[in-house]
Amino acid sequence: MPRRQTFCLLFLSICAGAALSAQIEPPEAAKRYTAAHQPELVRQYSEFLSIPNVAVDPANLEKNANFLLDALRSRGVDARLLKVPGSPPVVFGQIMTPGAEHTIVFYAHYDGQPVTPSEWTIPPFEPAIRTIDGEPRIFARSAGDDKAAIFAQLTALDALKASGITFRANIRFVWEGEEEAGSPHLEQILEANRDLVHGDIWLVCDGPVDQSGQQTVVFGARGDAHLEITLYGPHHGLHSGHYGNWAPNPAMMLAQLLAGMKDEGGRVLIPHFYDGIAPLSATEKEALAHAPVNDKMLMDAFWLGHTDGNGAHLLELINQPSLNINGLSAAQTGPHAANVIPPTAVADLDLRLVVGNDWKVQQMRVIDYVRARGYFVIDHDPSKQELTSHPRVAKIVCDPASYNAVRTPMELPIAREVTASVSSARGEVVLLPTMGGSVPLGAMERAAQTRTVTVPIANYDDNQHAANENLRLQNLWNGIETMAALMDMR
Repeated sequence: MPRRQTFCLLFLSICAGAALSAQIEPPEAAKRYTAAHQPELVRQYSEFLSIPNVAVDPANLEKNANFLLDALRSRGVDARLLKVPGSPPVVFGQIMTPGAEHTIVFYAHYDGQPVTPSEWTIPPFEPAIRTIDGEPRIFARSAGDDKAAIFAQLTALDALKASGITFRANIRFVWEGEEEAGSPHLEQILEANRDLVHGDIWLVCDGPVDQSGQQTVVFGARGDAHLEITLYGPHHGLHSGHYGNWAPNPAMMLAQLLAGMKDEGGRVLIPHFYDGIAPLSATEKEALAHAPVNDKMLMDAFWLGHTDGNGAHLLELINQPSLNINGLSAAQTGPHAANVIPPTAVADLDLRLVVGNDWKVQQMRVIDYVRARGYFVIDHDPSKQELTSHPRVAKIVCDPASYNAVRTPMELPIAREVTASVSSARGEVVLLPTMGGSVPLGAMERAAQTRTVTVPIANYDDNQHAANENLRLQNLWNGIETMAALMDMR
């Protein structure tokens, strides 16, 4: 065969191979990549999870940020740290695509909830693989919430590059370091970097998929507000035999106060608590009607003999505001218990908000309720004069790191495009107007002048915020495919 003809055939073969490679859809490219690299990916993810990431350890939060900065730069991504004093840095990266008309921003957070090592069956920052119900899971703090999303995005970049798939939109990454603390500096950081963080859509990659195992796309999140209530008894602990029935017990007072906030069905009794709720649209109601009802399965999984809500399904109740007692503290229990009337009793309350609630107003409704129960309300430690001048004193401290709920209309073209992209990777998806957890979507939308859609990847039973947090590895592989599909959006 003549040399020229041989060269032409070789050239055509190379072009055909390149064309074949280009025809691979991003989810399939990601699937092939993860299948070929699973042991190495588990090792890399374990390395990331082994870096402690709680708020009381700013040095290690900085270490997490630098780890991610290096991870982006090693992949050729233009990356930097966005900082303000007193806050962990936001890790920012961008890939600019020539001729692109739109910009997609991927958000996740690298910080995690505090840990109590004694409650864990493994050290929380020594990742371990365990098989549960025949499937491997990786156990470590932030395995599900929310380092999984970051690692899935990084791996999706590798998979697309390995398959020769190029982007059609500009891609940006915003990875926060204090989401679990309420994101008190996020809006400030974003405002200072408006040009960098703007995008046509922010994809918020946080939270679990539907309890059925189906992929979820969520168009909003509840807001969140906290209060701490402290009630007072004697100046110091008193013998319960000598002074019981006479000295007021703040633990009992607190129990009575809290018990009056809800009825036996779980409905909040605080006046006006449900006022102003924005109704769901017809499209949102239809989405809820088609979503899986997992209540019976969850009751069995959580060992529940009954649920709140007077028969309403979980997904209905997520679209209502709630009041939760995060914790109670008064004297001691167990082997440390003593026959004592304690001097104080403390409750931490968590208010979840829906669109139409204002977090400051909702906090004030709780304060007004406490006042109506006969308490003199202050926001500081009481003096002797204040305690002796009023029969009941309550110190209420409102957490300023609170925010309102946000919901993106499902009917928007960009919302439909996100749904279609996720469906290309995961098949039929569950569409929800609101997720139960809270993310500072309002800060993102205001500062970046954008809309938000949440695309979670973790398993619902990942024990996020609790001991023995874990990620089902199949959720990680699925999540990489999902991220690859979203990165291919126009």
